[in-house]
Amino acid sequence: MTEIPSTNIHPMRVLFLCTHNSSRSQMAEGLLRARGGDAYEVFSTGTQPRSVHPLALRAMYEIGIDLSTHRAKGIEEFTAEPPMDLVITVCDETAEACPFFPNARQQVHWGFSDPSQVTGSEEVRLAAFRHTRDLIATRIKQFLGHDPSCSREQLYVAAQAEERTRADKRAFRG
Repeated sequence: MTEIPSTNIHPMRVLFLCTHNSSRSQMAEGLLRARGGDAYEVFSTGTQPRSVHPLALRAMYEIGIDLSTHRAKGIEEFTAEPPMDLVITVCDETAEACPFFPNARQQVHWGFSDPSQVTGSEEVRLAAFRHTRDLIATRIKQFLGHDPSCSREQLYVAAQAEERTRADKRAFRG
């Protein structure tokens, strides 16, 4: 995939926030780092960090993204950091347990089910991680489809509009 060149003096700081920082937020961080180029400075964290899930590592490695040096991090590691331009929560639990990240200029929610909750054989569980990885990759692609020279506010508004569209579709189906 082609990297997007930076048109800003400072890269946009994006933080993916999840409960355990073991699967979804790690995959999102890896995908945006790999595909976003130097237009983004990307991080991930969790409200209750655990270790990075081995099936998340494997699912990402299958698409050429190596997360083996990643580690789970807690929110407290970012308290002394410069503000995040955009915080994206990637699990339903975090949207409810952590509706506001204290040092975020903007915050949106992209909900994904937790692949680590799937039970069954390793192949069944790996399929769940692949599915979640692919859903996150689609959202990252949509996010990157916005012109990186757009202001941070424009990117935030676009992310909010995408989330409202998804919520409307869920409500219509329900």
